[in-house]
Parts: sequence; C-alpha cells; structure tokens
Amino acid sequence: MSDLQLSDTTNYTKVCKLSELIPNRGKRVFVGDVDIAIFLIEGEVRAFSNICPHQHSAILYDGFIEGNNVVCPAHGWEFDVCTGKKAGGSRGIKTFPVLIANSYVWINAEIKESSIF
Repeated sequence: MSDLQLSDTTNYTKVCKLSELIPNRGKRVFVGDVDIAIFLIEGEVRAFSNICPHQHSAILYDGFIEGNNVVCPAHGWEFDVCTGKKAGGSRGIKTFPVLIANSYVWINAEIKESSIF
C-alpha cells in the first residue's frame, strides 16, 4: 500500500487515520450521507457500502472477513470485498476507491449522475 501525495486526493474525502484500523475489523464512516464500511484486510484498505441489501440494515462494518468476503452479521450474506458482488452475482453492494495519503485513509464516494438519453 503506497502513501500518495495530497495532490492525488481530488474527489476523495479523508475519513480516518490508517493507524485507527484494526486488521479484519470494520469501521463505520460517513462521506456526506453515504454510509461506508472500511476494513484493513491483508494490508489493503477496502471500502464498500455499509448497507446490507437483505434488510437494508447498516451493519456490514460489524461483519467478519472470511476469505475475500465480508459476511453480514445478521443473516450471513457474503460480499466480495473487492467487487461488492454476492456469490451468484445477485444483490451486490457498492465499492469505493481508497487512497492512503499522509497516513490517512481517503475515500472517493462521489455519486455520479446517470445520463438520460
């Protein structure tokens, strides 16, 4: 995980110090009104929606890591921490780009508007 310069953080929001993350344990953060779960997994920071689509509960930060998946603590749904996809490809979660700059975690949760044709 490289430490980038602050000039590389356009469209990113600083959410916490890297040292605040405990390996394989989630942390809940907000970027604006976007509820995000972040995990430090094998030296990489992963960020994804904190909302499990099963019952629209904001609990994935309290889930656990199993292989390359975060497991929802309520009903065991699993989501790939890199792609957000659920096994079988249904009902995935959004993932967010992460940068590490000056020992801080930065997340790009910019919401892009859909084009209407």
